Amino acid sequence: MAEDAGESGSAPRRVMLKLSGEALQGPGSSGIHSETVGRIADEVTAAAQTGVEVAMVIGGGNLWRGAQAARDGMDRASADHAGMLATVMNALVVQDALEQRGQFTRVASAISMDEVAEPFLRRRCIRHLEKKRVVIFAAGLGAPYFTTDTAAALRAVEIHASVMFKATQVDGIYTGDPKTDSSAERLERIPHREAIERGLKVMDVTALSLAMENRLPIRVFDISRPGNITRALTGEPIGSLITSEDQETPA
Repeated sequence: MAEDAGESGSAPRRVMLKLSGEALQGPGSSGIHSETVGRIADEVTAAAQTGVEVAMVIGGGNLWRGAQAARDGMDRASADHAGMLATVMNALVVQDALEQRGQFTRVASAISMDEVAEPFLRRRCIRHLEKKRVVIFAAGLGAPYFTTDTAAALRAVEIHASVMFKATQVDGIYTGDPKTDSSAERLERIPHREAIERGLKVMDVTALSLAMENRLPIRVFDISRPGNITRALTGEPIGSLITSEDQETPA
């Protein structure tokens, strides 16, 4: 797996951008906010136009929360499958916004739904990326009990992405929740293993373990600041970096 080109200031050749579903809801408590989706599409398009090959995974939490439905008594597998469909809805919305801006896009779904999305075929998706199409991976992994963070990490490894970007509501990784803990310290860089051992809530353990095993760097940044998506995708070292202990800054 390639190193994180973001540390050297040069643009990564192929990247994975992970957005939560909540990133699409804007100031609301749920649903999809068209102005927010438009801003995200503007920034992704700007990055893609520089030559960066962009893949995306978008969660579905703005429309459906499978874990909460399971806690309320719904069968977990059924709840997760409903959540996968929510990610497809979000993917189609973002696809439309990107294409309105002239950016060619493909949605690849882990659940077969040929009328609205292509099936996930790894080699075909890599070819789309080589043709400078933004590829949005939808429906998670097509199996329950896996988060979209894990789906993003796995797809990033499968397509040979140089780095995965995790968009959040804070400007990096902290030792605690900076919104509630005034003593929380911001970490510029942390090894995958330490992030797992310290139980940092940046993403689930399965996703972090997969990234660690495959030497996939993860850069965590604040999506709420306008322009940050483009800055991150084009190689500006914003936010915090999770990386292997022995990975060096590339030349």
